[in-house]
Amino acid sequence: MKALIDMVAMVAPSEATVLITGESGTGKELIARSIHSNSRRSKAPCVIVNCAALAESLLESELFGHEKGAFTGADKRREGRFQQAEGGTLFLDEISETSPAMQAKLLRVIQEREFQRVGGDETLTADVRILAATNRDLREEVKQGNVREDLFYRLNVVMVEVPPLRARHDDI
Repeated sequence: MKALIDMVAMVAPSEATVLITGESGTGKELIARSIHSNSRRSKAPCVIVNCAALAESLLESELFGHEKGAFTGADKRREGRFQQAEGGTLFLDEISETSPAMQAKLLRVIQEREFQRVGGDETLTADVRILAATNRDLREEVKQGNVREDLFYRLNVVMVEVPPLRARHDDI
């Protein structure tokens, strides 16, 4: 556990994208919040999105926002999570659950720091630090074709591995 705490302390002040891995229930979100709280972005929002909890069409709108009339029920313009996290941190939990199409859109915003709302044509910028988490082995997911290799390398600038609870008796 000391190695994990030291890693969080080392990576927090940087602007590096961090991939947090570990089994379900190990505290990956707590690690993400700790990284944000100890970063230069701590005074700005830390926005959390569970990628597995939303259908792809909803996830795109949730992340990037949408314009009025973009789809049925879009009765007004909505700001997405990237805008809400402006100047702060966006934590993408269960990143491995996203579709290849969504992965391509995420890759673009991570690389270029630009995105468009659903149904919009205005290019917006995103000054956010990305933290992502998964309970899967992303290297294996890349081999199986479930995760884009280029997205994996963009997310895996720094990997923080959270040990399972069975290895952390003091935390139980």
